[in-house]
Amino acid sequence: MVSFFRQAALHLSAVVVRSHMKRISAFLRLLSALLLASLAFQACNAVNPLCGSARPAPIIGSLSASTITFAEVQQGLVLSVYGSQFVSSSVVVINATKLSTLVTSSTQLQVTLTTAVIAAPGTASVTVDTPSGNSGDLGCSSGGTSSALVLTTT
Repeated sequence: MVSFFRQAALHLSAVVVRSHMKRISAFLRLLSALLLASLAFQACNAVNPLCGSARPAPIIGSLSASTITFAEVQQGLVLSVYGSQFVSSSVVVINATKLSTLVTSSTQLQVTLTTAVIAAPGTASVTVDTPSGNSGDLGCSSGGTSSALVLTTT
C-alpha cells in the first residue's frame, strides 16, 4: 500500500511540475513578445537596435548669452548653443532661418550671428534641428527640432 501512495505522489509531482513548466514557458514567450514589441515601438536610440541609422532628437539647454547688443551682431558675434544629442547634421535655427553651424561636440554648437539673420534689436527664437536618418523601421522616430530659447538683442 505504501508503494501505491509513493507512486501516486511521484505521478502527482510529475503532473504538477509539467503544469508549472508549461506556465513558465508561456510566461517566457509572452515576456519575449513584450520585449520585442517595446523595442519596435520605442523612440529610436542606442537601446533599440531595430532603428538602424536613426538620429536622436536634439535637446537645447542654454545659450552662451541670452542677451546681446546689436553692435555685437554687426561685428559677427559667435553664439554657442549648449544642450545634448547634437550630431554632425544638427543645425541652429534662428527665426526659421537655418544657419551654417559648427558642431563642436554632442553638447555644443556654434553659429556666427550677422545682420542677415538679426536685422534689428528685438527677440529671436533659437532652436536646433536634426534631420531624420534612414531608419526605415516602423515605430522608429529620427531627428527632430528642439524646444526654443529666446535670444534678446538690445
